[in-house]
Amino acid sequence: MNKLTALVSKKVGKKSQYEEIAEATYGAATTDKEALDGNDESIERERSNLSLPTAGNDRAANAMNISPSRMSSSTGTGFGQDIEETPPSLCLYLLRNAASVTIIILLTIICALSGERASTRGEAADLVEDKMTAGSIKWRPCQIYLDNDLEWNNKKQLLQTSLGDPSTHWGQVPCLVRKRKPSYSKFYEDQNWNWFGSSTFSSDKQEPIEYGQPSAQIRTNFGKKAHPNRQPIMGFGGAFTEATALNFMTLNKSGKDAIIELLFGKSGLGYTLGRVPMNSCDFSPKSYNFDDVEDDFTLEHFDNHVEHDVMSGMIGMMLQADGKVSDSWPDDRLDLFASPWSPPAWMKKPTQKDAWDAVHAVNMTNSPEPNCLREGTGPDSRYAKSWALYFSKFVSAYKSWGLNLFAVTVQNEPEFPAPWEACAYNPDNQAEFIANHLGPRLDEDHPDVKLLMFDHNKDHAVAWGETILDENNPASAYVDGTAIHWYAGGMDRLLDGALGQPNMHRFMSMLKYQNVSEDHLILGSEACHCPTTGYYGGDINVAWARAERYAHTILADLAAGSNGWVEWNLVLDSIGGPNHLGNLCDSPLLAVPYRAGGEHNISWLPDFEHTGYLNGPGTSRGDSRTREELNSMGMPAEYIDRGVIVQPMYYYMGHISRHVRPGSRAVPALVDQSNLGPNERTFREIVGNTSVAGGGVNDLARVGIELTLWPCEGSTRQVWEFSKDGRLQVFGHDWLGVPTASCVSKTPDKSFGGLALTTCDHLAASFDMSVIKKGGDSYNMILTNSIEKEAQICLIAKPLESNGGAYGPRGGAQVTLGECNGDAALFEFNKMTGELTSSLFENEGGDVCMTTGWPFLQVGGFIDRNEGKKTVVILNEASDNANYVLRGDEGDILMTSSIPGHSIQTLVL
Repeated sequence: MNKLTALVSKKVGKKSQYEEIAEATYGAATTDKEALDGNDESIERERSNLSLPTAGNDRAANAMNISPSRMSSSTGTGFGQDIEETPPSLCLYLLRNAASVTIIILLTIICALSGERASTRGEAADLVEDKMTAGSIKWRPCQIYLDNDLEWNNKKQLLQTSLGDPSTHWGQVPCLVRKRKPSYSKFYEDQNWNWFGSSTFSSDKQEPIEYGQPSAQIRTNFGKKAHPNRQPIMGFGGAFTEATALNFMTLNKSGKDAIIELLFGKSGLGYTLGRVPMNSCDFSPKSYNFDDVEDDFTLEHFDNHVEHDVMSGMIGMMLQADGKVSDSWPDDRLDLFASPWSPPAWMKKPTQKDAWDAVHAVNMTNSPEPNCLREGTGPDSRYAKSWALYFSKFVSAYKSWGLNLFAVTVQNEPEFPAPWEACAYNPDNQAEFIANHLGPRLDEDHPDVKLLMFDHNKDHAVAWGETILDENNPASAYVDGTAIHWYAGGMDRLLDGALGQPNMHRFMSMLKYQNVSEDHLILGSEACHCPTTGYYGGDINVAWARAERYAHTILADLAAGSNGWVEWNLVLDSIGGPNHLGNLCDSPLLAVPYRAGGEHNISWLPDFEHTGYLNGPGTSRGDSRTREELNSMGMPAEYIDRGVIVQPMYYYMGHISRHVRPGSRAVPALVDQSNLGPNERTFREIVGNTSVAGGGVNDLARVGIELTLWPCEGSTRQVWEFSKDGRLQVFGHDWLGVPTASCVSKTPDKSFGGLALTTCDHLAASFDMSVIKKGGDSYNMILTNSIEKEAQICLIAKPLESNGGAYGPRGGAQVTLGECNGDAALFEFNKMTGELTSSLFENEGGDVCMTTGWPFLQVGGFIDRNEGKKTVVILNEASDNANYVLRGDEGDILMTSSIPGHSIQTLVL
């Protein structure tokens, strides 16, 4: 040990500062912040004695819950400088070039203080990290690699929101920025940074060494668009329901201003899409419409001022939002579209709730099937014709207020005769309504307004498209797009957002073989979590899980080719209303005006909220908590003081919507397995003959979850147990902590075309593993309890249609049943790890593992409208941290880093 190293070791101790920072950064969920802050003064003394500059970057430090005094930011090594291992050659360089170093240090401090760059800048000749450091630190520090000075001058950011530090949102992760090719060769001749590898090694393809845990390989290709001929991403947004407007109006000016900025402003989500209910919906205190005069076929009594929407505050809120978008995002605009839940009752056939001799429905709620309109949807139906005219008048009325609707959907959830406002159709009669009435009316009165079909869940989207978009169907000429909801249907709300991704790819493929225009929009038009709100329930883990499901579905939809994503209510009250049927749900923002004065432990609901607390007054955990407690759970006190609750879903959404702006496009991106072989997975630990899958609890081990194939990550979502009776079982817990045990079904889902999890009884498949000599360790998984007794059926891998979109063929292929011959029926089962792998896509990049739903670690890659800004969103739903190497077009390393458990990161390049 040289003298300098001995001196620093004596002062700082055995654990290097590099190790302390990495431990604090990537172990935030279990680190005691007070313990971290305790030695700040002594570390400052070490810096002073060693003449090292302080970071000065409080903002970046706070983002990671690290005291700024614990960060090193000399221009030589930047973030993560390991003082203990500093070689004497660096000292010599500093002494020889004192003037230059002083200038560099001063410039670094100025840049840090001005907030010009979140990442710490440094230069290194090679791509190899310090082997001594890597051997003692489990998680990778963040390092960004650049090729040239032009890239060097552009601002780079790695932003993070994490359950380990829930009160820090969109925090800037400190990163070392490094150039692959040095600009000044003498600089590198004079130094010897052994901890970054040999300075004489010049290959740009040199691989980084592994730290304590294998690194996932995140592969992107910014030189290729995933859907090059389709329309780009339109943006993100939410619905201006009456419930949203009423809650908005309960706030004082400060609260209202906060809401508008949070949703539409430059410092907020930057929403550019808005959905408007045409007439009332369930998120209204009661039913209403704009012409309730029976048999007024020409709609002479239609309220052309839409007075109800004005008085409720809907129009005013939309106008404020429109102005905010124009002021904050000059290149963008607020695009509004309308959706009807029900026509006036006099246009509807009687429902089951009405008297047997009723001429028409008494209320707007409920719907007859399969066609809600009186006289049907044929060309002679007076009610269908009048209902189409109603659309036109509604569009005109909104235009008179300066709100131009860019589109309308035919009907909200046409397959559901809901207990709230509803109007049922099937594909055939919706096509008739479009072809005979709505299409021609909009073409004549509003040719610039687009028409979107369906507006329901992914399970039947393809079937509706095959009917309505058939080029021989007259309706197809009028349809500009398809609206799709994220719900699973049924009563298991924990499946919402979890099902139907293969159908998105199937829908894209259907558009091609039906010769549908590539301008056809696919818009995610509704999504929310139910029942009630995260604030009311008070469990931060459930609130965080809801945020993660949001991010997963958005990234998956965009990868499949969706043009945008719109959540349900923009703002609700503390319990998730008002909803006149008691269908309480969640939203990212909640209005709690009674907390604006700093009060808590108050039970208060607005006058328009008639549902009441689910478990009685005083049962809201959110209301019982102080502003400080809520702030520590990720709900900022600064907004609570203005009467607004900002939930974790909001910040997860912002990691996408703030950076994937209108005009952006998805690029190929996939989280691949580590480069170290089948025994070295991102999450798994193998000690001797013992294998432990990582990632934490598998919350997708539940009935209804689809089986898919993804690169192997060594997590509990890819661990299977082969029982004595031949069943493939998986175990876990749901969001509420309830244990779950499920088995592979013996029958493919009719709507999705693949296998899903089911109960471990007569519905479960039983398999016999038959060794195939051709494949060595490969097996045919032969179904032994098949319904079809004649043919032998096996478990098979089923490629996604549309080549899997941005994820590619290895990103979510289905698992189903089929013929036993062929490579699709070959699997390998590793009894030690529980992995069931397929090599069907070996030529596409490697093996894939059978997965419950999707892997813990996910990614989305995007380029902006000018193809300059590059954005990568990385989502980790696991409880464990994960190391990763981010690669670009030719496999070049763009960044190496780690992501904590239950976190989301956005890299802006």
